[in-house]
Amino acid sequence: MKTGVSYLAFCLAVAVASTMLLEEAVLTHAVTCNPSALSPCAAALLSPAPPSTTCCARLREQRPCLCGYYRNPSLKKYLSGNGSRKIAAACGITITC
Repeated sequence: MKTGVSYLAFCLAVAVASTMLLEEAVLTHAVTCNPSALSPCAAALLSPAPPSTTCCARLREQRPCLCGYYRNPSLKKYLSGNGSRKIAAACGITITC
């Protein structure tokens, strides 16, 4: 009986470890930083229209890149204005660089 319990505990531990490794693989998905991926946000940046779901999805996808974009002098003007803060807030994204 003790061997059966040990085997079950081992199988459970392997299953948990496998699940954790698979989740880690998904979480470490590399993001390709491409500022043009944020083009769906242009309409919301240039008008009072709320950001589209595509804009919010792209913003979330590009989130690891945003601080790099902010450091780029040619892109900083788009990220430092009230419009970009409005879009981030509407998408539920906090940007801290």
